[in-house]
Amino acid sequence: MTVPLALLGLLERESSHGYDLKRDYDTYFGRGKPLPAGQVYSTLGRLARDGKVEVGETGPGSGPDRKRYVITELGVTQVESWLTEPVAGEPHLQTVLFTKVVLAVLLERDPRVYLDIQRAAHMERMRELTELRRTGSTIDSLLADHGVFHLEADLRWMDQTVARLAALTAEVRS
Repeated sequence: MTVPLALLGLLERESSHGYDLKRDYDTYFGRGKPLPAGQVYSTLGRLARDGKVEVGETGPGSGPDRKRYVITELGVTQVESWLTEPVAGEPHLQTVLFTKVVLAVLLERDPRVYLDIQRAAHMERMRELTELRRTGSTIDSLLADHGVFHLEADLRWMDQTVARLAALTAEVRS
């Protein structure tokens, strides 16, 4: 749901070609995960179908004619509504980390082995994000902060899980 709304928000700022929208999306929101060009155009197609954008002027490009997309009033209303809606609190009660621990217990494998490997991966990612906070732009720094805080919470959860592993094992295997 975020991609269509982010594209609408970028269009509210100014009408744009799909290529420009992809570039702006990747610049502001696509850190580490650029938006595929095909997704931009399929999303724009759905937004046009739903009356949230219109195709404006068409001009020549290096390939087919380039379409300029313009947000409609319905699109502006949706962006405004979305910006004022609170985001549901994280986390979800079932995560991949939790699932792996419980499966390890069910399969009579030591979940500490998995947790140690995961802890090392989290620590490496935290080092990368800490460097990004130090050297990156304000956007990069804020995104890195968000990532570090989530990784810290995961690490605290891993410590709690190891401390309560005997009780979890007894409960899961009963």
